[in-house]
Amino acid sequence: MENLDKKNIIYLFLFVILCLLLGNGLGGYFTFISVETWYQTINKPNFNPPDWIFAPVWTTLYIFMGISIWLIWKSNSSKNRTLGIIIFCLQFFFNIFWTYLFFGIQKIGASFFEIIILIFLIILNINYFFKTNKIASYLLVPYLLWVIYASILTFNIWILN
Repeated sequence: MENLDKKNIIYLFLFVILCLLLGNGLGGYFTFISVETWYQTINKPNFNPPDWIFAPVWTTLYIFMGISIWLIWKSNSSKNRTLGIIIFCLQFFFNIFWTYLFFGIQKIGASFFEIIILIFLIILNINYFFKTNKIASYLLVPYLLWVIYASILTFNIWILN
C-alpha cells in the first residue's frame, strides 16, 4: 500500500474502531435490549440464521466499512470523495436507525421500508466510492449483500407477525 506511514495506520485504526463502536456499540445496544425477550417470541422464517451468526458477521462488515471509509478519507480531495463520505455517514446512520426501529421499538413494517432506503444508500455509496477508490467500493459489497438478505428477513418477519 502506498504511503502507509504511522499516521495513516493510526487513522485506519480510528476509522475501524469508530465503525465498530457505533455499529456494534450503539446498534448492538438496541439489539441487546430486545434479542433475548421480544425477538425470541416473534415468528421467523425457516431461513433465519442462528442468533450467534449476527455478531461475527456485523463485526466483519464494520471492519470492512472502517477500512473502506479510511481509503476514501486518505484519497485526494474531489467532489466524488466528498459526496462519498457524506453518503457513507448517511447510510451508516440509516444502518443504526434500522436497528432502532426493528429491535429498539419493534416497528417491523417501518424497519422494512427503512431498509429499502438503506439498500439504495449503500448502492449509491458503492458508486461514489468506486469513482474514488475501487477497493473501498469492493469492501462495501459484502455489506450490501448482507443488508439485502436482512431486508428479505425483515419482510418475512413482518409478514409472519
